[in-house]
Amino acid sequence: MMDYELFTKDTKSIIYGLQTNAIQRMLDFDYACRREVPSVAAIVNPGRRGLHKAFFGTDEILIPIYPNLKEAASNHRDADVVVNFASFRSAYPTTMEALDIESIRTVVIIAEGVPERRAREIIAKAKKKNKMVIGPATVGGIRAGAFKIGNTAGTIENIIESKLHRPGSVGFVSKSGGMSNEMYNIIARNTDGLFEGIAIGGDRFPGSTLIDHILRFEANPEIKIIACLGEVGGLDEYQIVDALKSGKITKPLVIWVTGTCAKVLPGEVQFGHAGAMAGSELESADAKNAALKEAGAIVPESFDDYGERLREVYERLKNEGVIPDREEITPPPIPIDYNTAVSEGLVRKPTNFICTISDDRGEEATYGNTPISEFVEGGKGIGDVIGMLWFKKELPPYATRFIELVLMTIADHGPAVSGAHNTIVAARAGKDLVSSLVSGVLTIGPRFGGAINDAAKYFRDAYNRGLKPEAFVREMKQKNINIPGIGHRIKSVQNPDKRVELLVKYARETFPSTEYLDYALQVEAVTTAKKNNLILNVDGCIGVLFLDLMKSSGVFTEEEIQEVVDLGYLNGLFVLGRSIGLIGHALDQYRLKERLYRHPQDDILYLAREGGK
Repeated sequence: MMDYELFTKDTKSIIYGLQTNAIQRMLDFDYACRREVPSVAAIVNPGRRGLHKAFFGTDEILIPIYPNLKEAASNHRDADVVVNFASFRSAYPTTMEALDIESIRTVVIIAEGVPERRAREIIAKAKKKNKMVIGPATVGGIRAGAFKIGNTAGTIENIIESKLHRPGSVGFVSKSGGMSNEMYNIIARNTDGLFEGIAIGGDRFPGSTLIDHILRFEANPEIKIIACLGEVGGLDEYQIVDALKSGKITKPLVIWVTGTCAKVLPGEVQFGHAGAMAGSELESADAKNAALKEAGAIVPESFDDYGERLREVYERLKNEGVIPDREEITPPPIPIDYNTAVSEGLVRKPTNFICTISDDRGEEATYGNTPISEFVEGGKGIGDVIGMLWFKKELPPYATRFIELVLMTIADHGPAVSGAHNTIVAARAGKDLVSSLVSGVLTIGPRFGGAINDAAKYFRDAYNRGLKPEAFVREMKQKNINIPGIGHRIKSVQNPDKRVELLVKYARETFPSTEYLDYALQVEAVTTAKKNNLILNVDGCIGVLFLDLMKSSGVFTEEEIQEVVDLGYLNGLFVLGRSIGLIGHALDQYRLKERLYRHPQDDILYLAREGGK
């Protein structure tokens, strides 16, 4: 025979299905009851493994997630309850599996719509193994101050108001989960509160019946009053009648069968649950209430009188000393969830990040204040996107086109430069695309691609101070600093860099003014007089032309231009543009199926045998 005690303050459960809200409500109930350990031991999320983070009071805890029930149960043998949130399609096999696990004593089936034939098979197996099934189609149940199933009794506020954080003297069972929540409140207002409450579910074939739980309550010395709600349809309540007549129920039983209004309604009316429809006079609510009253149950005149009948029984038993005085227990305050507190305007919290360039919170993400679709449908280009995300400005068309030209001209410069070389070596070593790209990007610096910003910095400073080109060159030499943006390993006056020519041509034709470019070319005239490859290279050209773009566009202040230079914006152009080429080199190596690269020995000067001297 099943033990009368299904749940205790030490009961632990396995939750089938990652029901985060239900799990958190169970943990909040645990905390309110001052349990030592959480009641949720493990979660089964089919095919997945990991950890679920939840709150136990103010502390965050990690609950293990297992891919199947067998593994969860084998790792948590002290968990004897399975709360099964599986859908009606998989509720049957998962419940049957749970019943086969020796350590599992109780299975709660939340799903509605489980086929009746399957439900009968579940019932038969549970009886054979002497195990308890609550449901299908149940909200669950609760033992006050000890253990709560899923979403039973609603929010923590309702639980505290209904005094469910500590035990009372009433055992309650019904078919309806919604009515159970109402009854818990009625019991709390008219007695010392609930000891245990169960909603068996409204299906025609529940895993456990009203009488099953009533007899458990009868056997439990802590329960002094039994309360029950039946409903129209079926014959379950007559089992209670028989138990009253045979003396199996000796404790006061307050019971009401709902659906008495059915007699004034035309035809056969189903009251929500699959079993709540009277097919004969015997199944009617009136007939059941009359039979129960005749058998000795306390049956109210209507549901409105239910609380009053409970109060009368409670006060009588209290006066007789059957129900002892219970000390009221103040539950610990349950911390409010941060998101809830924010939505209710109860807290303010300083943010950790500030973002002024985009917003993804609305129906459509924006760049600045402009929806992305307007960039796409409005014929804008990547230059417009960079203008908004980097500079927070809507740039004129010639400026955005210039940005795109820059990206095109610096996208690649062959496989021999350090960035491409590193990318190729990494790709041939079997590294993934992102790792190979990063390997190349990390070589960008003052000697490779990182001179754009420095070129803008030094040329702007010299020009704004009114230094003559010759004085600027002389000053940099005295400081022992190579002029950023001047000089090329291959290109020279006689072999000019076509990329520089294209950018200069575009700027001359479209920019309102090019005073920084003009100054840089005057400096070039001085440096190439000394050596013909000390030309204005592509980095220097982009740097000075961006100064001209910002100054002549009319949308940047002098302070903003200086900020762009100081913060290193312009090197971002090289990083962005050259990444296109680096990705191309990585993909090229993958496509060619090139093997691991090893540098040829004849290209290395070995000095170890001579002591490195």
